[in-house]
This record gives sequence, structure tokens and C-alpha cells, in this order.
Amino acid sequence: MSEKISETKRLKLVQLLEHLVPEERVIPSVVEGVRLFRVDRSSPRAQKAYEPGIIILAQGQKRVFLGDEIYTYNALNYLVLSVPLPIECETTASSEEPILGIYITVDPSSVGEILLEMNDDLRYNEESLPKGIYTSHLTDVLTDTTIRLLEALSSPMDGRILGPMIVKEIVYRVLCSEPGGALHAMAYHNRRFFKIARVLNRIHESFNDLLDVKSLATDAGMSVSTFHSSFKAVTNVSPIQYIKNVRLHKARILMTQDGLNVYNAALRVGYESPSQFSREYKRFFGVTPGKDTGPEANDGKYLNFESQSILSV
Repeated sequence: MSEKISETKRLKLVQLLEHLVPEERVIPSVVEGVRLFRVDRSSPRAQKAYEPGIIILAQGQKRVFLGDEIYTYNALNYLVLSVPLPIECETTASSEEPILGIYITVDPSSVGEILLEMNDDLRYNEESLPKGIYTSHLTDVLTDTTIRLLEALSSPMDGRILGPMIVKEIVYRVLCSEPGGALHAMAYHNRRFFKIARVLNRIHESFNDLLDVKSLATDAGMSVSTFHSSFKAVTNVSPIQYIKNVRLHKARILMTQDGLNVYNAALRVGYESPSQFSREYKRFFGVTPGKDTGPEANDGKYLNFESQSILSV
């Protein structure tokens, strides 16, 4: 009986999202940090980059590959990221059954405010180091809350007034679930996690600077060995690989969205050798950077949650 109720609720999510996003695109909502999206076609495993947030799908499926681990999110499981992560992603969708979803930005201050109101009742081992990505079962309670958010977004007035409160409830529900530990850590309660998250922010803000493991470890107040192991525990990649991934993703955006040529994009993200950049770009994305240069290169296959973000659907 419960499965039938859950399917009814899922179909309600589908109906609401189809109405709000009738064609393939990503749209902002009246609630800051909340975006709705639709993807009408499957895509093979390819490099993407996600920023911190909660992603709930009503239909379709995505598989995220991070190192040796695979995270599947679909109508049964949602995705939570507490740090920005360059990953590989595989999409299953069609025009008959498109991916329909909602992305909710999560930031430390909003999580911290909720924890304060909860009197930090949901304590956990501060010495543990949670991963930066989780999937978890989409419960009926969380589904009901998401339905109410989408219903509110169907009305501009309801969206502006009720939307932020419902988003707060969604974050609260996630905090009470298995991935909640990562959001706790995101709100600065976990010292090592916070130090790694601060380094990740520095990498994204200063990706074109000279970044080496020793200086990053010093900034984090850790030995090189502790920093390396802690960094990999959170992101599942080494610091050097993470920096390279971020630079290549940034370069792709500069070419596909800003129209920079290969040479200028390479210099802008910190490469001194354009030939090295081209080799690493092709190895990473499977195509030469020349294929992604110019405004015509962005034909809709790279749908971003926000134009200034590296977060891709």
C-alpha cells in the first residue's frame, strides 16, 4: 500500500515539474538558490562539476562516478553534496521520460541557523570525517515537503512568502537523515572537514594561482600527509587532481560561455603551456578544446544551474 502512495506522490512531483519546466532547460525560481531543471536526452559518462546542494529528481536517473565509487540518484534516491566536486556523470533520460528535478543550494550559514534552533540535538562524532557526497532514500515526508515547495512555486506570491520556509524544512529533513553528518560538518562543527572545505573554496577562487600541496596544507594547519589523506577522504581525489579538474572545468566554461579561444582560456586558468593544456583537456573531456571554443560550441548540451557556476545538470 505504501508503495502505491509513494508512486502517487512521485507522479504528483512529475506533474508539477512538467508544468513549471515544460521544455529542456534550467530555470531559477522566485526563491533564492532554488532552481528547477529538465533534461530530455541521455548522455554517456562525462566530466561534470557539482557545487554544494540537495538534488531531488521526480523522474529519470543520473549516476555519479567519483573514484571507485558510484552514486545513483533518481525518483527513489536524492543526492547531497557538502563541498564542490568535479565528478563524472551518466544521464538516463528521453523526451518521453525526461529528467525532472529541483536543485537547492545549501550554505553553511543556513545549516548553522537550523542547528542553533535545534540546540544542536543531532550530535555526531566530531573526529569523524564525512564524505562530501551522499545519496539517500527519498522518504514520504521529504517527498511531501518537496511537493509543497513546487506547489508554492506555482504561484509567485506563495513562492516568495512560503518558499523560503519550505526550503528550510527540506534542509532540516536532510539534516535528520543519513547524509546529515556532512551538512553538520559543513556548518563548521567538524574542524578537519571545515579546514578542507576552506581549502576547496580557495582553489575555486584562486584556481589560476600557483597552488601546491605544501602551501595548501600549511593554510589548513595540517602536515602534508594529514592534509593529503583528509582531502582525499572528503573529495575522493588527490589535491593535485582536484586542482587540475577545477582548472579544466573553468576553462571549458570560459570557452563555451564566454567565447575565449584555447590559448587565452589556458592562460586564464593557470596553464603556462597551451600544448599541455590541450593534451590534458582532451584526456579529461575526450574532445580537443578546439571543439568547445566559440559561442556556437554551447548548443544546449551543457546546461548549467547558473551561468557563473560550474555546477552542471
